[in-house]
Amino acid sequence: MRHSIMRFAMLMRLVLAVGCLLQAASMTVSAKEDVDAALEQATKAALDRISPVVVQIRTVGGLEVVSGVRKGLGPTTGVIVDPDGYIISSSFNFASKPSAIAVSLPGRQEPLNAQVVAQDQTRMLTLLKVEANNLPTPAFVPKSEIRLGQWALAVGRTWADVYAGPPSVSVGIISAKDRIWGKALQTDAKVSPVNYGGPLIDLEGRVLGILVPLSPQRDDETAGVEWYDGGIGFAIPMEDILAVLPKLKQGTNLTRGLLGIRMKSRDQFSAPPVIGEVGPGTAAAKAGLLPGDLIIEVDGKPVSRYAQIQHILGVKYAGDRVSLKVKRGDQVLDFPNIELTGPPQATALAFLGILPMRDDPEAGVAVRYLFPNGPARQAGIRPGDRIVRLNDQPILNRLHLSQVVSRLAPQSEVTLDVKRKDADKTDKIKVRLAELTPELPEDELPEGTLKQALAPQQPLVLPGGGPGGQPRPGPMPQPRPMGQPPRPRPGRDKQPQPKPEVPKGVIQHTDPATGHAYWLYVPENYDPNISHGLIIWLHPAGDTMEQAMLRLWQDLCKKHHLILYGPKAENPTGWLTSEADLIREDLRKIAAEYTLDRSRIVTHGLGQGASFALYLAFDARDQVRGAAVFGGALPNLPRDLSGPPLSFFLVGGGRDPEIEAFRAVKPALEERKFPVNYRELPEHGNGYVTDPGVLRTLMSWIEGLDRI
Repeated sequence: MRHSIMRFAMLMRLVLAVGCLLQAASMTVSAKEDVDAALEQATKAALDRISPVVVQIRTVGGLEVVSGVRKGLGPTTGVIVDPDGYIISSSFNFASKPSAIAVSLPGRQEPLNAQVVAQDQTRMLTLLKVEANNLPTPAFVPKSEIRLGQWALAVGRTWADVYAGPPSVSVGIISAKDRIWGKALQTDAKVSPVNYGGPLIDLEGRVLGILVPLSPQRDDETAGVEWYDGGIGFAIPMEDILAVLPKLKQGTNLTRGLLGIRMKSRDQFSAPPVIGEVGPGTAAAKAGLLPGDLIIEVDGKPVSRYAQIQHILGVKYAGDRVSLKVKRGDQVLDFPNIELTGPPQATALAFLGILPMRDDPEAGVAVRYLFPNGPARQAGIRPGDRIVRLNDQPILNRLHLSQVVSRLAPQSEVTLDVKRKDADKTDKIKVRLAELTPELPEDELPEGTLKQALAPQQPLVLPGGGPGGQPRPGPMPQPRPMGQPPRPRPGRDKQPQPKPEVPKGVIQHTDPATGHAYWLYVPENYDPNISHGLIIWLHPAGDTMEQAMLRLWQDLCKKHHLILYGPKAENPTGWLTSEADLIREDLRKIAAEYTLDRSRIVTHGLGQGASFALYLAFDARDQVRGAAVFGGALPNLPRDLSGPPLSFFLVGGGRDPEIEAFRAVKPALEERKFPVNYRELPEHGNGYVTDPGVLRTLMSWIEGLDRI
């Protein structure tokens, strides 16, 4: 009896526990339903409030591919910001340079023609104007009131009925503030080309910001588009837009404010912010900043790495001011109220008129070839002579001489110390530099390498020695070819050990983590003591052309010391700008295994691959020295044209349906002072060019990329 009572009591306790759990679950489900219903109701109310100011934008005409990216099809979005017909949108929507823009306003049957008024080129915004007045404008949220984790709605106008239908919406939160060097809010709401230019709003229907694609590395109209629908979207705070709206309404394009410096290290997150270069005529140069200065404070804020400086400067425009504090030696110097300048203007490069000998361990630069009309030939320099000084500055090697000459202006007069071939004397020769032109060397050039890429650098000793009969001190060790270990110091380090055997022939590679794939052809006669050029083959959409390229290029690679690298696009419809990062990493891996000549790394593409080749040449400018393209177009060049020299080899077919867009590439590049070799084949279409004459000229162009 006692056991029966105990069992009954246990059963009752179990029934009560289950009942409590069921009641709690019911309450939880009910609470969740209440939250969902409240969110749905708030979202609908917010859409009702914002709908009157969200417009639909359609563009007509323009280019199909922009910066290697195929432009989006269909309408996109804008937001009314002024009752007199001013509308803000994302610059991405107009990157194709459309011939006409139509804007459909909510509640109006007929669309209105719109004109571009001005652009904010650092925040990727475009201001439009339509002939209308008394238009509604939205309320906005001050930046001080925006909170991490708050609800955020990404709104757009796509194919919906603009006259009566609501806009589209995606729900998320504010996941970060002050992103992209302080310029943007970040959201996890879905953001894509259909709502670029639309508002990011709160649950009260107030505008937090305007949705745009952005990238921390680039500032062109398509930068950041590769992240769409990926859980990361950006919006420019509405408060910041309204602050510059009066300037935009006046037709003033706003550009990024620049100091005009390059850091000594490329590591922007760890290395100290030591200035490596100061551009001539820049804000930094006018203020008196010098290479070697360590920046320790910006606008009163201590800094220890370049990323912090970029975060402070990222929100500033040309004409804004900044104050710096730098350490120069043992001194701490103040530079108050420096007025920032915009992107540097295009300037022509200076030209000495020589091709240097490669893989040369001796200090200075041995002259391999003289351009017929170049300044060096006219001044009496001869093949085999060695340039050892420029304006009394010791010359380390061909890379050093190229850098020194590139900093000078055309028509500058320089004095060269030239050690004559087979003569125990050094002459001082005055040379007036010319402007770099697309002139090509002769087809048949003398051998370009001394085959000593891994040899230790020899010290510079001029005839007669230095003061007191002692040899003059030599320059610093020669910068090594890409991917090679540091050179030993004569008399102090051991001689370099032979490099282990590396794979040759056709090599297939697939990254097991990402699935990214590429093929590589290393000529069977590869010698690590010869620095090899690298051809980055970017195939047209849907066809890697691997076998055709191998048949055509194997002999060329053997003869001209080239390696052929063929990454494979992840998307069958064509290349994405995000794949540039994968290619850059591939280049680093290839350079770590093979001896690469950094002056002969070239992008090469056909069709949409050609557009991407042009894009990649600018995006990877620290690694690439030229682009050779068959067809393709890149109408929107980067605004910051500073950096290492670039050259272009363009071949188009007269029967190519896209020939007009291709023809526009040449003047766009020439306007920016890039040397361009252009050929148009009247009877050719849009396929790969196999004409022997064109290929010989292409090889001559590649051989001449290290001209000085």
